[in-house]
Amino acid sequence: MSQAVLEIKGIGKTYVIGDVVVEALRSVDLQINKGEYVALMGPSGSGKSTLMNILGCLDTPSRGTYFLNGTDVSHMSDNELAQIRNKEIGFIFQTFNLLARNTSLENVALPLVYAGIGKKERLSIARESLNSVGLADRVDHKPNELSGGQRQRVAIARALVNKPAIILADEPTGNLDTKTSHEIMDLLEEIHKQGNTVIIVTHEEDIAKRAKRIVRLRDGSIESDSLN
Repeated sequence: MSQAVLEIKGIGKTYVIGDVVVEALRSVDLQINKGEYVALMGPSGSGKSTLMNILGCLDTPSRGTYFLNGTDVSHMSDNELAQIRNKEIGFIFQTFNLLARNTSLENVALPLVYAGIGKKERLSIARESLNSVGLADRVDHKPNELSGGQRQRVAIARALVNKPAIILADEPTGNLDTKTSHEIMDLLEEIHKQGNTVIIVTHEEDIAKRAKRIVRLRDGSIESDSLN
């Protein structure tokens, strides 16, 4: 039997804005196994961003349970969540989220600083990670000296550097042209083939079709969950 890397049961998220109560997620159940490649899809307001924030340990649910790699993270404190995030999840964002004054190498090494790894080893691991995404010749470049596609590759190298349980990509091609988007999706496919669990959040059908399984959300619930 495949090992569940994440399992959520009865997850709900309620926001209270003034007098208005918003049910962003309504009793969602989802299991993703080790090594899967899943796309989360849904229109604006469907709950996919809320679900991604919970899966990424950036937010906690109002109710329900979430097991990440066998650990119940549903009710952890912000500090505990930060530790879990750094160890278990590699994030790739639409806006890259790189530090402008840092080189590619320093940006990629950042999660290892939080993990308490010494400088020499840190830079060696970061260099290896940049090499794996085809940027061995860009280690000393700062973000403003790189193209959009290269910046996203740096972000992917940073996501991989801790060897996390899950790679979570939020609209990873949202700021890229079509050709570069395909290159980044090819790279994510490669990463998946190496045994990584990849979850991609997108509203674009052609991007979702690159995944092996598509989970569609609507009005805070899972509308469909099918293999591709």
